[in-house]
Amino acid sequence: MQDLTELTHNGVLLTAHALAAGWPARRLTRRLRRDGWARIHRGAWSAPGVPVDWLLSARAMQILRPRLVASHRTAAALHGIELLWSGPGSAPLEFSTTYRGSTDRPAGVRVRLATSLADKDRTVRKGLAVTTPARTVADLLRAGPGDDEAVVAADSALSPRRVAGVTRPALVTLAGLTAELAPPLDGAQRARLRLRLTDPAAESPAETVARLRMHDAGLHPASQVELRAQSGRSLRPDFLFLAEGLVVEIEGYAFHGTREAHARDALRFNELATCAGVRRVLRFTAAEVFRRPDAMVATIRAALTDLTGTPGVPDRGRYGTRMGRKTGVEVS
Repeated sequence: MQDLTELTHNGVLLTAHALAAGWPARRLTRRLRRDGWARIHRGAWSAPGVPVDWLLSARAMQILRPRLVASHRTAAALHGIELLWSGPGSAPLEFSTTYRGSTDRPAGVRVRLATSLADKDRTVRKGLAVTTPARTVADLLRAGPGDDEAVVAADSALSPRRVAGVTRPALVTLAGLTAELAPPLDGAQRARLRLRLTDPAAESPAETVARLRMHDAGLHPASQVELRAQSGRSLRPDFLFLAEGLVVEIEGYAFHGTREAHARDALRFNELATCAGVRRVLRFTAAEVFRRPDAMVATIRAALTDLTGTPGVPDRGRYGTRMGRKTGVEVS
C-alpha cells in the first residue's frame, strides 16, 4: 500500500484517496490515530506535526469540495483586508459557489450560493481559489454583518496598509467597486449606500469607526488635510474641523510599538499644535473609539462648543458634505 504521506496534498490527506490507494477502512483509521494525524473535516486529515489552523482548514474544504471559492471574511483575510473581528480563526470559514446541489457544511464553515461567479471574480491566493479583492469587498458591502465592518473592509482595501507585518498597496479603487456593484448582484443598492461612507484616506479600522461615529452624530470633519507646522514639516491629521481649528487624531493598535515610535508620535502631536489655524488637538486611542464612542463624540462636541462659544453645527463649507474625502487643500 502507498505510504500515507505520499497521498497528501498541501498537508491534507483525503480518506477517499487513501481508500482508493488500497488502504482498508479500519486499518486506515487505526494508522491515522496511531501516527498522530489530526482530523480537519470529515474525510480530511492533516499530516503529523502540521497544525490545523484556519488556512489549512480552508485548504481542506477546497480539496473536498473543488467548487467552493473562498469569499467574504475568509477572502478578506487572504488578501490582507482588515475587518473588525479578532482574526480569521475566530469566525466561520466562508465560501461561495454557484453549485446548487447538496454540500456538506462542517461546523465552522459557511457556504453561500452565488448567483454568478465568473472567472474575472476569481483569483488564487496562498494556494486557494478566492474571490478577487474587488469582488470580496463588494460581497462584504452587500452582505456584511453591519455597516461598520463593511466600511472598514472597503476603507482597508482602498488604501495602502501594513497588515500583519506586511505592507501592501491599495487593492481596489472606488471606480472599480462601483462597477463591481452594478446589477444584477443582490443587495447592490444597499452596498452602494455603504460605499458612500468610505474614505480611501483612512489609515486604520479605528479611524474608520471614529469617522462613522462622528458621521452618525452629524459631525463631518475633513480628513487628511495638509497642514504646515512652524518647523516647516508637512502634516496630515486624521480629521480637521477647519472653522473651529480642532484636530482629532486616532491612535491605531499598532502605535507605540517601539520607544522610537512613541517619540515620533509625541513630536507629531506637539507639532500639530503649531500649525496655522489649529487651536486644539484631541487624541483618542482605538480602545476609546471601539468601547466608548459616545464619550469620544461628547468630548469632540464639547471642544467644538468651547472653541466657537456657541453649540451648533461644525464647519462643512469648504470641504463639502461628503464624509471623509481627502481635500488636497494645504493650510499654511
